[in-house]
Amino acid sequence: MMLNMNVTGTDSGQPPVLLAHGLFGSGRNLGGLARRLGESRRVISVDMRNHGDSFHDPDHSYAALAGDLAEVIAAEGGRADVLGHSMGGKAAMTLALTRPETVRRLVVMDIAPYAYGHSQSSHIDAMEAVDLAGLRLRSEADARLAEHVADPGVRAFLLQSLDLKADPPRWKFNLTALRDQMPQLVGWPETPKGSFAGPVLFLAGEDSDYCRKPQVEAIREHFPQAEIRVIPGAGHWLHADRPAEVAEVVAAFLG
Repeated sequence: MMLNMNVTGTDSGQPPVLLAHGLFGSGRNLGGLARRLGESRRVISVDMRNHGDSFHDPDHSYAALAGDLAEVIAAEGGRADVLGHSMGGKAAMTLALTRPETVRRLVVMDIAPYAYGHSQSSHIDAMEAVDLAGLRLRSEADARLAEHVADPGVRAFLLQSLDLKADPPRWKFNLTALRDQMPQLVGWPETPKGSFAGPVLFLAGEDSDYCRKPQVEAIREHFPQAEIRVIPGAGHWLHADRPAEVAEVVAAFLG
């Protein structure tokens, strides 16, 4: 099955740019980047499997996610510049390491080929705990979610994927699969091994702890050509914290 995708921008004759979002997100999360890159490139924004309007599947491994991206690229000409944030970044790295012929240039935002120790299952707990019965207003959904998630920014992010038009309302995520696969999601697969020889840009948020010394060592092992840039004043969601700066840096790198 093909991922749900939105194709925008200008066909300049160059390979398209494929944008892959992070966990609990959707293609619209990278909309600012899509608009900036679309000034001179064709841009493909996808909903990753088990997210947004894409299909649900019990397999949410990085091999499967990379395979989905490869299928989109094959349908769009066979080669692309690929940008991924967080979970999407790991999927993009897996793609570059296993099918390097499909990736011309790679941009990875605030993640590394590294097994992290944290889990995001608490967000699944929170979403599953919300009583969705009778919900009609986003403000009412926010109030109910606030009983389980204190941070208003996190709530706003999660609520982008609450379908209030459905009867009854529903989360667009396959929460069962994401919970089941969480150890793989925060981890890094034993394969692929080796390295990707092409040009790679890693962007790290200054206020994020996702790309410190151990992660940089892992980046260098798999991506010897990597340029690593720190975005001042940005956290893990660097494209939301510093949208204009990140967009210009990415546009310049992708040419």
